[in-house]
Amino acid sequence: MIASNPLLGTALHALGALSSSACYTPQKRVKGWSWQSYWMVQAAFCWFLLPILGAWLTVPNLWRVLQEGNHAAMTLSLVLGMAYGIGGTAFNISIRYIGFSLTYALAVGLSSIMGTLVPQIVKGTIPAMLAKPGSGWVLIGIVIGSSGVGLCGLAGRIKELRLHAANPVSEFSMGKGLTLSILAGVLSAVYGFALEVGEPVAELAEKYGAGVFRGNVVFIFANLGAFISTAIYCLYLHAKHRTLGELVELPAGSEEAKLPVNFLMAGLTGMLWYGQFFLYNLAHVRMGTYQFTSWALHMIMLVLFSNAIAIMLREWAGVGRKAQVVIFMALLVLSGAVMAIAYGNYIGTRADISLAAAAQNRH
Repeated sequence: MIASNPLLGTALHALGALSSSACYTPQKRVKGWSWQSYWMVQAAFCWFLLPILGAWLTVPNLWRVLQEGNHAAMTLSLVLGMAYGIGGTAFNISIRYIGFSLTYALAVGLSSIMGTLVPQIVKGTIPAMLAKPGSGWVLIGIVIGSSGVGLCGLAGRIKELRLHAANPVSEFSMGKGLTLSILAGVLSAVYGFALEVGEPVAELAEKYGAGVFRGNVVFIFANLGAFISTAIYCLYLHAKHRTLGELVELPAGSEEAKLPVNFLMAGLTGMLWYGQFFLYNLAHVRMGTYQFTSWALHMIMLVLFSNAIAIMLREWAGVGRKAQVVIFMALLVLSGAVMAIAYGNYIGTRADISLAAAAQNRH
C-alpha cells in the first residue's frame, strides 16, 4: 500500500511541470530541420523509446505484466493516446490562426477542467466527493486555476497585439483558431482518460512489485498512441514538403547546423517532456483522497512555470506595463490555486487517516 502524502505529491507535480515547461528550450539550438523533423524525433523519444525504457527499468516482471494484463484496457489506452496526439497537432495548427497565448489559455484551461472533473462525473463520484472534508478547497482551486490560465491568455494577447501591431498575421482566423484550440483542449484532457482506463494494468504491475512506479507500464500504451498519430502527421508533412531526407543529410545552406546536435536537442526535448510523465506518476499515487486533482495541479503548474521561465528569459520585457501587470496577477492567481488544491488534498487525506485510525481502535 502506497502511503498518501499530498504535500510531497504536490512537490513532485511541481518538478514534473517544471520539466515540461523547460522542454521547448532546446529547440532554439536546432538548425536546418523543418518542424516535422524536430517534432517527430522528439516524439520518438518522449512517446516511444523512453516510456518503454522507463517501464523496463522500474516495473519488475514487465513481460509477465504485459502478457497477463487486461488487453482491452491496453488497447483503449492506446486509442485514447492517439486522440491526445491529434490534440497536440490541433494545438500547433491553432497557434497559426489565433496566436500562442489564446491557444494556450483555451486549450490548457479546457483540458484542466475536463481532464479533472469529467472522469469523476462519468464514474458518478462527484456527490460523494463533495461530502468529504476539503472538497471545497479543491473545487475553489480548480476554478481559480482556470481563471489564472485565462489571465495568462489575456496577458499574452495584449503582448502579441503590441509586438505585432506593425506586422499583422495574414492567416489570422478566430473561427478556425477557436475550433482547433477547443479540439486541442478536449483531446488533451483525453490523456487523463488514457491513464485511467489503464489502471487495471497498473494494479497488476503493483502486485508484481512496481510500487510507486506502477503507472509507468500504462505510459507504454498511452504514449505509443500519441506517437502513432503524431508520426502519421509528421510523415504526411514530410511527403508534402519532401523533407524526410533531412533526417540523414542536412539541406544545402545549413552549414551552421549539425545533424548530431539536432538529434541531441530533439532527444533532450523528449527527455524533458517524458520527465513530466515519470514524475506525474510518482506524484499521482501520493495525492490521497482527491487523487483525481493530479491533472488540474499539473496543468496549472505547467502554465505557472512556463510563464515564470519566460519572465526570467526576459520574454516579457518591452511589452508594455499593462501586459506585465496582468501576467504578474496571473502568476499570483495560479500560485493561489496550487495552494488551495494542495490544502484541500491535505485536509481530505488527514480526515481519511483519522477515520481509519478510529475504525481500527473500535476493533
